Amino acid sequence: MMIRYHRLSLAVALASAAVSGQALAGAFQLQEQSVSGQGTSWAGRASNVQDATIVFGNPAGMSFLDRAQLTAGTHYIDASSDISNDTATTLGARSGGSTDGDMIPQKAIPFGYYVQPINDRWSFGLGVYAPFGLITDYNDDFKGRYFGNYSDVEVITAQPTLSYRFNDKFSVGVGITYNSINGELEQKTPSLTAPGVSPDGTVNVDGDDEAWGYNIGLIYRPIESTTLGLTYRSKVDYTLDGDITVSNLIVPGDVKRDASLDITLPETIDFSITHEFNDRWTMMAAATYIRWSRFDELNVENDLLPVSEQQDYEDAWQYALGLSYRVNAQWLLRTGIAYDESPISDSTRTVRVPSADRTLFSLGAGWTPTPDLTIDVAYTYIQEADAEVNQTSEQFPGTTYSADYDNSLNLFGLQATYRF
Repeated sequence: MMIRYHRLSLAVALASAAVSGQALAGAFQLQEQSVSGQGTSWAGRASNVQDATIVFGNPAGMSFLDRAQLTAGTHYIDASSDISNDTATTLGARSGGSTDGDMIPQKAIPFGYYVQPINDRWSFGLGVYAPFGLITDYNDDFKGRYFGNYSDVEVITAQPTLSYRFNDKFSVGVGITYNSINGELEQKTPSLTAPGVSPDGTVNVDGDDEAWGYNIGLIYRPIESTTLGLTYRSKVDYTLDGDITVSNLIVPGDVKRDASLDITLPETIDFSITHEFNDRWTMMAAATYIRWSRFDELNVENDLLPVSEQQDYEDAWQYALGLSYRVNAQWLLRTGIAYDESPISDSTRTVRVPSADRTLFSLGAGWTPTPDLTIDVAYTYIQEADAEVNQTSEQFPGTTYSADYDNSLNLFGLQATYRF
């Protein structure tokens, strides 16, 4: 039983956290790759060519940048989560613990891009950014600790990219992505010998892997004032190799085992349109499809017995609408609204990823004191729908946790672009 629990803990905890990663689009898949895009809630991400962040938004857009440029910045996340109506049982007995809603620590997410035109048609670009990530850190006596009390997972991507412009209307871009994933996860286990008396056990999981993917982008300008953009980001397959360290479960002390887990981060299709009404007003709209249904089942490789568990994530959509106003040659103002569907249903939501549908409201500004330099700032408020968590342990009968989560988030962004 103990070995089965080790393996299943790795599958559920590591895959849920690593795959559930926008902290700002459905299921904690990160959107923080551009502050100039944040100001419009990332509407027009695939069609609005503003700076070198287009390497991520749509690699085809590099061909429409007339100079070499370097863009770097960071997003700062300040999240809060209120937990209410929480109840828990341990091995059939009602159990107590803290109602800890401040489980998402403040976090900075940096990024950087460089674009170099090669000639009138070809351009080269390089981007480094974080497409997925998750941190949740509950207290050790959190009521739901037997389903997860700590998660820290990061995916870092490096993307070299080429684009080719056929004419003033049409361009294409292709990028290869090198992706590195690593994480540490922990959850508590009830004492089987003296529940409620003996201290909890602990299961700590760490693992990492590296994998390749690709991006393809198209841009089409049917008329000078209108730009259409389409970007495809491939799925990425990982095999995480790591260790599980189990403390005070069945026997005193630590027990360590090797384990591996195959997971897939989903592909996305991003379509957007940018239309300039005149020299001052520009509108952007976007729709993004994420194929979360790839995350339907976990199968853990081990040399003892087969272990699998259904997840049943659903495909999801994101929608965004943005507007910018050119005040003068130095100042550009932005605003946007977006709606992100969550791929997580009530039956599959966990304490590690207590996520629901989200609504985003954004404000931003770009300041260009000289033709060579632009400073962008942005603020986004994100409000989630109420999320219900109801979990039951298969390994420890009678161990349950249920609660209502009310999540919100403040996101601040700062970015600089220097043109050579």
